[in-house]
Amino acid sequence: MGLPSRSLATAVEALFADEPAEPRMHTSAVPGPRSKSLMDGINTLQDQRAVYFVQDIDKSIGNYIADADGNLMLDLYAQIASIAVGYNNPKLLDLARSDKFVRAAMNRPALGVFPPTDWKETLDEAFMTNAPPGLNQVFTAMCGSCANETAFKAAFMYQQAKKRGDADFTAAELASCMKNEAPGSPAYSIMSFAKAFHGRTLASLSATRSKPIHKIDIPALNWPVAPFPEVQYPLEANAAANREAEDHALAETEHLLKTHPVPVAAIIIEPIQGEGGDNMATPRFYQGLRALTQRLGVLMIVDEVQTGMGATGKMWAHEHWNLDTPPDMVTFSKKMQAAGWYHNMAMRASQPLRNFNTWLGDPIRAYQAAAIMQQIREYDLLKLVNEVGDYTLQGLRKLEQQHPAVMCNARGQGTFLAFDVPDPAQRAAIVENIRKRGVNMGVSGHQSVRLRPMLTFQKKHADIFLSRLKDTIEAGL
Repeated sequence: MGLPSRSLATAVEALFADEPAEPRMHTSAVPGPRSKSLMDGINTLQDQRAVYFVQDIDKSIGNYIADADGNLMLDLYAQIASIAVGYNNPKLLDLARSDKFVRAAMNRPALGVFPPTDWKETLDEAFMTNAPPGLNQVFTAMCGSCANETAFKAAFMYQQAKKRGDADFTAAELASCMKNEAPGSPAYSIMSFAKAFHGRTLASLSATRSKPIHKIDIPALNWPVAPFPEVQYPLEANAAANREAEDHALAETEHLLKTHPVPVAAIIIEPIQGEGGDNMATPRFYQGLRALTQRLGVLMIVDEVQTGMGATGKMWAHEHWNLDTPPDMVTFSKKMQAAGWYHNMAMRASQPLRNFNTWLGDPIRAYQAAAIMQQIREYDLLKLVNEVGDYTLQGLRKLEQQHPAVMCNARGQGTFLAFDVPDPAQRAAIVENIRKRGVNMGVSGHQSVRLRPMLTFQKKHADIFLSRLKDTIEAGL
């Protein structure tokens, strides 16, 4: 049984006793002069054109991010959805000061060949205590992109192993793969969905479909893209239209799986398309996808890099789907701090060194993931995410009713929320001007504003956000 809501909020607040009651702004613009000066200096060595501002990590606390100009902003972007339990979390800082953490950081092991004595225990604590239901293996990696890349490799090897059976590699396979030719380098593809984002490395970028700027000038693999359902929001109020849209997408997906010239080894899909516009579908659509993949012998990879670790009110967003059988692989990163993918034994390569790299993750990030997981349980943070998410969503829908010419389509699960601002200039102005009022947010897709707060986000924070969003809109942006 979880803590009562009041006790829950009090316990979380006690973690960050120095967190301010509200944002504190010292400059009229963000970035301010100090940030701009630092950005100019960094820009002599590294491109700074995407930078919002320069942060002061020492002064950031809890749900608030400090910048170089002394501004302290409520952070609803959280390092692109990757901070789980607050800046300068005292329990994580204690972990970082421990001998175990320091030694692992300064003597970083190549985990695939020299795992430390506590690695089995660490795997259990960091990953298996919160594993997706039905999956009992984990492959650790360095980031979300390489988690997806190595999951793709596993899919290709699995499909070839099914064809090969108990036979060993042939001489022709071994020779031809060194020339990037068949049969050793077989023709396979990964199917993704329109507006999807799965990373920026070469294979993951071939599966990414969110924005041209990510892909332009980069050679790409001949991989199919299926339509993502063009649903209407709120989902529950548009059931008939959404069923038709989902049925159309499923039919097109089946057609592509059967006819694409490069056989599809696996599909990959996000529970909510985090970079492509916070696009959602109903559980029925994902259930249909799972049934389709099983019927056609195609693997299903669920990309939970952005949605995993509690952001949607469940540990894994695909748990909302109530699948009869689990996905074949679930990739993760961001809020987990560590990265990799969950699977079952069938996804292990037939020989060592096939799905492999030097680091295979990092013990200190696994220690951090275990400590975050412990806090999720201790403070009942999934309950908090659901309560505050519902509260925030209702607040957004109220603002929609008051300002229908500006914003629409408030949606999401837990605190993984978004709303649309169809006018590009208005969207840019909202994000810029609410930052001047002390709230840091980001965008997704071509018209969405996304909320990616930490799991410690509370109703008092939601009130600040909703009030300052209202002020921003009513001030004429």
